[in-house]
Amino acid sequence: MTDATSAPASPPSRRARVRAPELIGKGGWLNTGGKELTLADLRGKCVVVDFWTFCCINCLHVLDELRELEEKHRDTVVIIGVHSPKFVHEAEHQSVVDAVERYGVHHPVLDDPELATWKQYAVRAWPTLVVIDPEGYVVAQHAGEGHAHAIAKLVEELETEHAAKGTLRRGDGPYVPPEPVATGLRFPGKALVLPSGHFLVSDSTRHQLVELEADGETVVRRIGSGVRGFGPDSFSEPQGLALLPDGKVIVADTVNHALRTYDPVSGAIETVAGTGRQWWQGSPAEGPALEVDLSSPWDVAWWADRVWIAMAGVHQLWTYDPATGTVGVAAGTTNEGLVDGPAAEAWFAQPSGLAAAGDRLWIADSETSALRYVERAGAGDGEGDGEGDVEDGFVIRTAVGAGLFDFGHRDGAAEQALLQHPLGVTSLPDGSVAVSDSYNHALRRYDPATGEVTTLATDLREPSDAVLVGEDIVVVESARHRLTRLRLPDEAVRVEAVAHRTQREATEVAPGALTLDVVFTAPTGQKLDTRYGPSTRLLVSATPPELLAEGSGAGTDLHRELVLADGVTEGVLHVSAMAASCDDDPANEYPACHVHQQDWGVPVRVGDTGTSRLALVLAGLGA
Repeated sequence: MTDATSAPASPPSRRARVRAPELIGKGGWLNTGGKELTLADLRGKCVVVDFWTFCCINCLHVLDELRELEEKHRDTVVIIGVHSPKFVHEAEHQSVVDAVERYGVHHPVLDDPELATWKQYAVRAWPTLVVIDPEGYVVAQHAGEGHAHAIAKLVEELETEHAAKGTLRRGDGPYVPPEPVATGLRFPGKALVLPSGHFLVSDSTRHQLVELEADGETVVRRIGSGVRGFGPDSFSEPQGLALLPDGKVIVADTVNHALRTYDPVSGAIETVAGTGRQWWQGSPAEGPALEVDLSSPWDVAWWADRVWIAMAGVHQLWTYDPATGTVGVAAGTTNEGLVDGPAAEAWFAQPSGLAAAGDRLWIADSETSALRYVERAGAGDGEGDGEGDVEDGFVIRTAVGAGLFDFGHRDGAAEQALLQHPLGVTSLPDGSVAVSDSYNHALRRYDPATGEVTTLATDLREPSDAVLVGEDIVVVESARHRLTRLRLPDEAVRVEAVAHRTQREATEVAPGALTLDVVFTAPTGQKLDTRYGPSTRLLVSATPPELLAEGSGAGTDLHRELVLADGVTEGVLHVSAMAASCDDDPANEYPACHVHQQDWGVPVRVGDTGTSRLALVLAGLGA
């Protein structure tokens, strides 16, 4: 049964006997000391296969969710990351090597640039987790975030069952850590220029801030213990930095889901927003800053008398007001995509860079490969009075970018220009903006006066930010672990134009009626949480919107009857699902509850031989 409101309490995964396909990928294995692994090598272990790609914020959340499981069950569980790229850059082997170190992946990773294993396991979304028992059979599949507790419970059951059968093999797994490399910075994220003329850089992989002299190389001091944590002297993969009017620096402490301040004079570090917990659907989205959860804040900027936050983890912009000590949503619905308009109705996709420039706040919207901006309502179209609060008084517009699946390196008129997963944006003195076009290894420029996009520099390894110093621009070359100083060129660099679309096989669907089922089975010992109303949510839309004649919009049932429009032969169905489950213990007045959520972008092609049912697995088996 695929309707979550009537799904059985005991998972069908315990009855299934599906042999796990072999793990294959042309890029080979990382973190194994050069050994090629097979499923036979893993027999006797509980194996969790994590299909991920390093651009995906949800995948990074899952990496963090799995750390406790990885540590607690290290003698019985082997986590295998299968890197399945979305962007062209992510298919480069060295990029995967870099990402594994950058994000502290401490388990074997298979580099699968052609999505061979992805196809064998019929995966439809990043991230997806598949559990394989010690005898080599698939026993569970989960898409999205929030499943670590369910997998931990399943692992305990598998340990008990297979210990009794004699098929559990305890002992060290196949992980072999790579040799550490000595560099002054390690995958730096963002930078700013302090009033002293020194640079402050977020040294993300080492969980520190680093102050450098004006040469951009000489280390003055390191701020933070360098050990991942949320203590008074520790960070966890910090990213964005911004100067506040009082001279302090506000820091996006990304994996701690918090904002911290650093005082360059006293050296004091203070938490000013966030609880250290990740925000989930249904949690408060405004209120006292230290009582509201955040989700992977990636950059910060001081604009319109408050701190604006690129909240990558939930595809929104939030604000923090130091005067009132409050935070709240400023723009975005949490839906992932590219939709302009009033701030409360806009869609973003992992906003990762911010730059204040007069009456505009520029945004690097990474997953849509877009350059976007915020301005007061009426500023660009003659409408409105420019007054109102944050939510009502601002609109979102796109300068460059087409959506989630179109990217490349193409200059020219903004409406046809292409970027590839930009992470940073910098305001230039002439009113134009420089874009750290990360996956194109380039610095690009957009000029609002002419509407043209040009390339300023190439051969920059994953630039993630840039700051102005006089007539120079200093670029954070994240994957070269350094700051690189460039003279702003008078003319653009000529590059050969390339355009790409995310390459995934389209699902053949029949014209007309299409049944959509999101499969969700509550983990063992849990039930859907209906104490306060429906515990599930389903949001459906399409690109182009004309693909769907009926069935778009939000609802609480994980089953939906869609109708495909006549005359539209292909497109992408966007499906966002959420389910909340709680421990099924009548004696416990306050049972532990968990949220499971995932967004799918499913390419479809309409044909007479296509399927009339589309099943997406949120948790369980049986698609």
